Amino acid sequence: MVGLNKVFLMGNLTRDPELRYTPSGTAVATIGLAVNREYRDKNGEIQKEVCYIDVDVWARQAELCSEHLGKGSPVHVEGRLQYDTWENPEGERRSKHKVRADRVQFLARTSAAGEVHHDYEDENDYGDNHAVGASAKKSSTVDDIPF
Repeated sequence: MVGLNKVFLMGNLTRDPELRYTPSGTAVATIGLAVNREYRDKNGEIQKEVCYIDVDVWARQAELCSEHLGKGSPVHVEGRLQYDTWENPEGERRSKHKVRADRVQFLARTSAAGEVHHDYEDENDYGDNHAVGASAKKSSTVDDIPF
């Protein structure tokens, strides 16, 4: 059976990234993302809603997020939806959906001091995404075009 699990989100961080390391030393950052939506209801009035999403970022991207992002930072996230389950200390099963980031793009913004913050991108070099990120980084020339 064919399937597709791809997520694109653009929003602002709800808190500073939480950086931790796996026992093998791989960096993992969890970021909280608020994605805003405006729409008109049946009376024509503008309604606003916010969707809050937790995003896990791995490897070098996790470290970059921790270094360069903070609460309120605007980002664009590309990744996939993941379903996590666990048992809490009382023995109850818990679960939640979150996004496993393949790419996090830091969107430019100006600080109060007038400094411009640049975009940062880094391929995700954790697990099965390494080959995808590596192939996307190859440059192409006119000679590579098949016609």
